[in-house]
Amino acid sequence: MKFLADLHIHSKYSRATSRDMVLDAMAPWAKVKGISLLATGDFTHPEWLFLMKEKLEPMGNGFLRLKSATTAFDAPLFRGLPVLGRPISFVLSSELSFIYSKGGKVRKVHVMLLAPDFESVERVNRRLQAVGNLGSDGRPILGLDVRLFCRMVAEAAPRAVVIPAHIWTPWFSLFGANSGFDAIEECFEEMTPSIFALETGLSSDPPMNWRLSALDRFALVSNSDAHSPSKIGREANAFDTDFSFRGLIDALRTNDPAKFLYTVEFFPEEGKYHYDGHRKCGVVSSPRESLKTGDLCPKCGKKLTIGVLHRVEELADREIGEGRPGRIPYKSLIPLNEVIAEAVGKTSESQGVWELYFRFIREFGDEHAILTEVPVAELARVSPENVAEAVDRMRKGQVTIEPGHDGEYGTIRLFGAGAQAEASASQLSLF
Repeated sequence: MKFLADLHIHSKYSRATSRDMVLDAMAPWAKVKGISLLATGDFTHPEWLFLMKEKLEPMGNGFLRLKSATTAFDAPLFRGLPVLGRPISFVLSSELSFIYSKGGKVRKVHVMLLAPDFESVERVNRRLQAVGNLGSDGRPILGLDVRLFCRMVAEAAPRAVVIPAHIWTPWFSLFGANSGFDAIEECFEEMTPSIFALETGLSSDPPMNWRLSALDRFALVSNSDAHSPSKIGREANAFDTDFSFRGLIDALRTNDPAKFLYTVEFFPEEGKYHYDGHRKCGVVSSPRESLKTGDLCPKCGKKLTIGVLHRVEELADREIGEGRPGRIPYKSLIPLNEVIAEAVGKTSESQGVWELYFRFIREFGDEHAILTEVPVAELARVSPENVAEAVDRMRKGQVTIEPGHDGEYGTIRLFGAGAQAEASASQLSLF
């Protein structure tokens, strides 16, 4: 069975997360986005776990579904959408933050944990309660060596899977410039064989990761890490395998292109840690430019926040384009509301853009299909026509990006400044 999966999101109990991140809202948004399998997020949080048990029921395949139809499907936003008849399934997931000292350095590593059932979750949570306060945040911060956590999971829930999260993020990740490691074995030691998948994060894409031969044996997954419902599916994974927890994990463990079809990616420059920079000083620099200043901010003299591209350059043992055959393909996409916003000269969260967004959804099905499959000539049937042109440019990679840095997302453009102004003027009557 072919399906699209987003394996990393957060609930309303996580810090800096929308209050709308509840199951009733997640389900219709996942369908609109084209996602069939969605992470629950935050199963370590006691209140969220209680709500999940109230709302979800096992499907018998290691996934869960809503016990009853949610009233969110009847909201004006979603009324009459063609995709709402498709079922949405959930997989138990959580992200955890580990802060500890190792090798004379403070380490800050985030991991995802996928589990096949509530019993596994409860066994893991009972062990973690002795380590820290699980109710403090949906993504708990624990003072435990992540290697020992992996051992704990292997003992308490052997079918659960640990996946290092957004592995290049400067502050909280496996390879992070500020608190990570230079090699996976340094971090996980004897538990390294239990790790078979890595999450690349929004600021890197597969070709950047292919430059490290040490990562060849790992499946590279991409997920939204969504903190609000409309961000679900902005990165995702396409599979053609048995629709079950076992089938999902087998596709990742074998990293077989016949089962793991492709990943959905941001253009990595759009990620908020792609380039080096110093946000307070308005400084953005490529790795080459940073080296000229000794990685120091040319304005204030303090150390720059070293971005993902710089860190990849430090650890890479291959040139761009090199690598092993049989790699999982990828598709670089821009969220549809951002594409529409660019085409009509509006902000991506404006009411007019969302009205147009749902007009396209009602006409063609779901966002992923619109961005990847629907012929441009068909998209052009829906006014304004330059939305179809914007989608065509995105598919061809005809984009201009000001790279993200030091916590700020990059700015992506599909049209030049003149075209942008013309689009804005021509669409005034539409709104």
